[in-house]
Amino acid sequence: MKTKFKQTEIGIIPEDWEIAEIGDVFELSQGLQISTKLRVPSHKEGYLPLLKITELPQKKFSEFVSLNDVKENYVASKNDIIFTRTGQVGLVYTDMVGCVHNNCFKIHYGDFDKSFVYHMLKQKRIFEYANAVASGTVQKDLTHPAFKSCLIVFPKNKEEQIKIGQVFDNLEHTIENLQKQNQILEQIIQSIFKHWFVDFEFPNEQGKPYMSSGGEMIDSELGKIPSGWYIKKIGSEFKLVLGGTPSTTNKSYWKNGSIAWINSGKINEFRIIEPTAYITDEAVNNSATKLLPKRTTVLAITGATLGQVSRIEIDTCANQSVIGIIESETITSEYIYYCIKHTIREIISHQTGGAQQHINKNNVDNSKILIPSIKVLQEYQKIIKPIFDKISSACFEINELTQIRDSLLPKLMSGKIRVPVETN
Repeated sequence: MKTKFKQTEIGIIPEDWEIAEIGDVFELSQGLQISTKLRVPSHKEGYLPLLKITELPQKKFSEFVSLNDVKENYVASKNDIIFTRTGQVGLVYTDMVGCVHNNCFKIHYGDFDKSFVYHMLKQKRIFEYANAVASGTVQKDLTHPAFKSCLIVFPKNKEEQIKIGQVFDNLEHTIENLQKQNQILEQIIQSIFKHWFVDFEFPNEQGKPYMSSGGEMIDSELGKIPSGWYIKKIGSEFKLVLGGTPSTTNKSYWKNGSIAWINSGKINEFRIIEPTAYITDEAVNNSATKLLPKRTTVLAITGATLGQVSRIEIDTCANQSVIGIIESETITSEYIYYCIKHTIREIISHQTGGAQQHINKNNVDNSKILIPSIKVLQEYQKIIKPIFDKISSACFEINELTQIRDSLLPKLMSGKIRVPVETN
């Protein structure tokens, strides 16, 4: 049947949907401001984790409180929905068990479908509203009355709520599974790298572990290393590229650009698959930035991201706080990436500066790196590259699914796209 729509305060919605203030349909319970004297640093029987806003994203909690000190209304179960109300306002969590901290609301959603409510509250519109009405400048504070007046829309038919929730649950489960797969693959590569290039237990000619099978070791400036291997300066073995930033006052450098460009904040990402911005050919020609080929290992050399290491999966330029280490014909990115991650503490030990710590390109140039024999590197590459490729493919798939989810959310939550629901 063709959907009929009606006009509301927040736009057009289906005739069989309703609009209401959050306070009219949900009950909000503010979390507990519990004394630090009642918190303990490790879990023990009869205690619950304290669900603090800073620790909710990782689901790893550092403080625990006794059930005897917490009323039931402050305790969250897996079925509850938590909405952050101070500091980082508007973040939504569920499937958490613990004592809700004062900086969060616990939302009682009554007869509504849990998944529908959870994803509805994650809409950009709700996030922006909550931040707009939160008081305070340094530390935002979303009060009960302010949040209760937020308008929401929803289908009267609970079956439609369930169906909408299932769409987003399935997308998020797929994304989470791909993320977990990448974590496992990353751990596998790290273990192989350590086994081969730290413990020196790569397979010898007979396929046995080199070090424990009596493989010949020689002295080097970094200690004992296998015979035939050597130590070199990074700058003498690889091409290093320092980034740059085109003038931000020249709008023509940034408007309608087609060349990817990243800032140092992107180095925090597991793999870099999207740029911060796009710049023009003119911007590249008139600035210090240079194009780095995909597979380049990148590291941040200043500020809050100093010492972070990532790998780009796209061709991109970078700013002046990023150095790219480009693979050679014989030594590939799959080795460089983990070698830099393994030696990054030594590299950044040369940092200087006051409030803004940094290293420079020369520090990286002159840092020492272990260069294995070509044969060992080739054997390593045969094993590792397919795993790297699988991680890269999954990263792009995660990004695509995330974009699908984010574009679908406002449409399904406003009824502009309907899910099929059986009618009697």
